[in-house]
Amino acid sequence: MNHKEKLLEIYKRSSIIKNIKLEVVIINNIDTIGKKITSQKGVFTVLVTLLTHKILHPEQDIRNHQSGMKNGFSGRTVDTNHITPTLKELGLPSMAESGWLTRSLEQPYPYTLNYEGKISNKTVKKAFLELLDFVEKKPNQAENILCLILNHAITIKKNQQVVIQPLENPDKLTIIKIINTVNAHFNQNYKTHGGSKLPVLAFYAIYQLLIQELKRYENCTLATLESHTASDRTSKSAGDIEIFKNGQLFEAVEIKLNKKIDLNIVRIAIEKIYIFNPKRYYILSNYGITEAEKTEITALINEITEFHDCQIIINGVLPTIKYYLRLVGNLEMFIANYSTLVESDKELKIIHKKYWNELIHKHLNAS
Repeated sequence: MNHKEKLLEIYKRSSIIKNIKLEVVIINNIDTIGKKITSQKGVFTVLVTLLTHKILHPEQDIRNHQSGMKNGFSGRTVDTNHITPTLKELGLPSMAESGWLTRSLEQPYPYTLNYEGKISNKTVKKAFLELLDFVEKKPNQAENILCLILNHAITIKKNQQVVIQPLENPDKLTIIKIINTVNAHFNQNYKTHGGSKLPVLAFYAIYQLLIQELKRYENCTLATLESHTASDRTSKSAGDIEIFKNGQLFEAVEIKLNKKIDLNIVRIAIEKIYIFNPKRYYILSNYGITEAEKTEITALINEITEFHDCQIIINGVLPTIKYYLRLVGNLEMFIANYSTLVESDKELKIIHKKYWNELIHKHLNAS
């Protein structure tokens, strides 16, 4: 049995927990991790990886999480190949690629009680290290601990499920109504992270229609949306949205909500253009271009147009949405697509989803 199969087996058991008895201090540590899963996804992912490995290999000291350590193993490899993909498949909180990409967890020291990595939340760090210490002393409890931690993650998943209400009067939809509504959704002060992904979902919803309706996008396909938390320089994609034509990258869209387009953003885009070779590269922001760098940005765009067969297009988020909505024939389907993406997205918080419901009721379903 591999790590994925074992994790799936424990996941099924964790949905119907019965009669798991552990010391109070261990239960408290599990609860500490469980309450912080969404803000400490790296710790959660690493812990799930190590516990799964311990169940399969009880002789391994899982605190030695790197192959370069004495009697160590590569926890990151196990996570990247098995754990994180399985967490995503189950719809549970997960990292973009691996928990070991978190700087505080990738330090080359064993996860002993005096581990030097600077995990930001001291209470979580203490709970994390004490659980691993306990499992080394009592490896037969690894499955019970993993079961209880996964139960916390399942509870979070259930609590984040918000059903988006459908349109009641789709025939009364107008482009102006849609623009005003999505603008309100993008720019609400949510006092939490995740909102920058909303315009990405809106453009993805539009492209789902464009590739069906416009001749320019004939034989095109949309790449699956990646995590919006990966940095530009570490991302393996050309942009937030990628459109492929006959297997080749055709267009890429990079969206910067509440951030001016500066030279650095354009230079990163140019790096990606040379790597991925799209025909068009859109850089969209609701804050426009940094005025002091406008001349240099224009020169860079002209240069790339001359030496590479790619057109860089810089524009506003809302004007571009408005333009695209004029091209599509089914405004109702755009709202349906966007609502589905908002409802199912695992990086958005409940507040983002509930507010979209409120906006539909207030602006789109109002008589």
